[in-house]
Amino acid sequence: MISKNQLKLVRSLEQKKYRQREGLFVAEGPKVVGDLLKAGFKAHVIFSTAERPDAQLVTDDELRRLSFLQHPQQMLAVMHIPQRPLTAPDSLGQALCLALDGIQDPGNLGTIIRIADWFGIAAIYCSPDTADAYNPKVVQATMGSLAHVPMIYTDLVSLLRDTNVPVYGTLLDGANLYEEPLTASGIIVMGNEGNGISQPVRQLISHRLLIPNYHAAGGATAESLNVAIATAVTCAEFRRRSGN
Repeated sequence: MISKNQLKLVRSLEQKKYRQREGLFVAEGPKVVGDLLKAGFKAHVIFSTAERPDAQLVTDDELRRLSFLQHPQQMLAVMHIPQRPLTAPDSLGQALCLALDGIQDPGNLGTIIRIADWFGIAAIYCSPDTADAYNPKVVQATMGSLAHVPMIYTDLVSLLRDTNVPVYGTLLDGANLYEEPLTASGIIVMGNEGNGISQPVRQLISHRLLIPNYHAAGGATAESLNVAIATAVTCAEFRRRSGN
């Protein structure tokens, strides 16, 4: 049986201020929770509708009361937020990384983390105004990939100004992604859903890229791609060229 304090704690973690204060976040479903545990994340408490030695047994009704999902998935865990250093990893100069400048939508961020995992991105650097990676909606959208990709919140201007690796950015005045030379390492900057890459960050981009559209006969077309889709297209082309 869940206590009132347990229910209050879990529900409070929907808000960033309580996640930061408690150093905890919520993950749901056997796959997401399992991947996080395998990656070394520590559980504060696990609730499960099936008996298991590391979990507190709850009923389906109790899990529904705890869950942020419309259809709860048998397990919910309150996990400790890992304390990662806010400095560039040693592999920055030898790997491909992402920088997210003001991504606001939790679903977009979660999908981008999953994309980064698929394409072997070494780390994701996020501006402070990017959505919180431990928002329940983000965690769920990653489908466990949060366990595999380091998330580093930092000042992007300082990061990009002090690096000597290629800095790529997708911009409307960029050059055709499929025709420009691309490197196997560097930083790919993706911007805000509505406003794109901010001006201070834009000034530090050394390689401007554009994903061209191919609408037949020059007719009307979408103004832009969803940022998560654009990230997938861009990462795929980098990996296709580098072969690794």
